[in-house]
Amino acid sequence: MKNEPRITEGSGNVYADLGLPDPEVALAKAELALRIKASIKQLRLTQVEAAKLLGVYQAKVSALVRGRLSGFSTDRLFRFLNALGRDVEIVIRPKPKSRKQARVSVAAF
Repeated sequence: MKNEPRITEGSGNVYADLGLPDPEVALAKAELALRIKASIKQLRLTQVEAAKLLGVYQAKVSALVRGRLSGFSTDRLFRFLNALGRDVEIVIRPKPKSRKQARVSVAAF
């Protein structure tokens, strides 16, 4: 019983669970990258074709679809989604009183 793994329920945000800075922004960027990857797949683009459409090198597309997002701002990810024919809508509203802090999130339709 000593070697039994300890299980801790996550918060729903792995970046927060790991104690990384700006975890909600990191999660939002990851979700945007997933939408970009899905759009590239849905459009049946190769990474070379996607890179041309997005105005970047193929290596940047490779990094993006592999989740390496350190060189990408949310604004840049928004522009990539637009280039892939996706609308990006930003909604700002008051946070519920029941929640301590405001948050950033991505919702897809």
